[in-house]
Amino acid sequence: MVKGFAGVRQFRVTLLKMGLMVCLIASLMALSGCQAAGSLPGVIHLTLWQGVNPPANRDVLQKLVDQFNQTHPTIQVESLYVGQGDQQMPKILAAVVGNTPPNLLWYAPMITGQLVELDAILPLEDWLTTRPVKAEIDPALMAAIAWENHIWAIPFDVNNVGIFYRPSLFEAAGITAIPKTWDELRQVAKQLTQPANNQHGMVLPLGKGEWTVFTWLPFMWGGGGELVSPELGSNRPQVQLANDGAIAALQLWQNLISDGSAVLSQPERGYELDGFLAGKVAMQITGPWTLGQLQDSGMTDFAVMPIPSGIRSATSLGGENLFIFKTTPAEEQAAKVFAEYVLSASFQTEWAVGTGYLPVNLKSRQSPAYQDFIAKQPVLKVFLQQAQYGRSRPIFPGYNRISENLGRAIESALLQKSTPEEALQTAQRRIDLALGQ
Repeated sequence: MVKGFAGVRQFRVTLLKMGLMVCLIASLMALSGCQAAGSLPGVIHLTLWQGVNPPANRDVLQKLVDQFNQTHPTIQVESLYVGQGDQQMPKILAAVVGNTPPNLLWYAPMITGQLVELDAILPLEDWLTTRPVKAEIDPALMAAIAWENHIWAIPFDVNNVGIFYRPSLFEAAGITAIPKTWDELRQVAKQLTQPANNQHGMVLPLGKGEWTVFTWLPFMWGGGGELVSPELGSNRPQVQLANDGAIAALQLWQNLISDGSAVLSQPERGYELDGFLAGKVAMQITGPWTLGQLQDSGMTDFAVMPIPSGIRSATSLGGENLFIFKTTPAEEQAAKVFAEYVLSASFQTEWAVGTGYLPVNLKSRQSPAYQDFIAKQPVLKVFLQQAQYGRSRPIFPGYNRISENLGRAIESALLQKSTPEEALQTAQRRIDLALGQ
């Protein structure tokens, strides 16, 4: 059995030896015939893999990619939807092993460590430090792109998790104040539940995937829990899944199911809004990207509340990074041109206004267009204000194992197969074996 981060890295490097040899040969061939991207004859074609959802947000991205292609005739980017994050992972790994990666990847930051140990992505600190746009990036986002003294990506967008709710259903149930604590959330969910009308107070995500973990972590942090022991450092943290905050948070979710106040989503589809749009659920955990779909649906009966607190306020910082894969010097240079476009205030403003994501560019946040958008979409103020309590998921190698085992524990508890403590203790034993703790 391969144990520990070092063991995992050695195993994967060995696995990729043949693929990397092919990559080296291809790179040497490219070096012999390529110049800088800006002076190359012909057109450089780049592929961008992404899992943007809902489809309306994909349309916004495509419009922005089209604008780039129109203004950069020698660089043409093809944006390809390759599924949600959990569906993408096997494709990404297979592409790396087969030496056929995309040029660019839109993905959550937690994949960083895995891509680094696979030697698949380009470090960007030397390039980024020379670009004026670096000074416009929100400094709080640097922690999600830097690891082991390198910058491995650029931030594409940022968000955090809140609870969208239907004010009309609150009013019909006689609820005049939004819940601010876990106890209040549980009580309000009961008041909003009407079995005769197949109406539930809340929908909770069913599944083992990252979406479930992402939307549950604010409750764990809010309950005082931590995923890792910070004093051990970022390169070899001690993972502690069965902590008191995690047990309390999972107990809250199990109680909502036991009360009959929450309904489970379709498996691995916790991000879908069907029940919320139909008025069958009054509350749903999601983020500002949801605004795009709500706008397209024509719905106006919605508002947002911060995540109710256990013993402290907390939310999960989300959003995606843009990774540049190691390919050829010409393609890498062209990918950097696109990356700088993504960081620009103009791109960030149009992306934010079209999707509801929060801009990563500080100039964009202060732009008249974005300020006007916020005035028309006051729910965004909740996410902007709540950001001060945001927590990032780890980006070191091994997070995928943490997420997988947490997801299994959450699913087990929601399906009433085990108590929260039992589920998390089982997850802890598995992660101890996987990471050699």
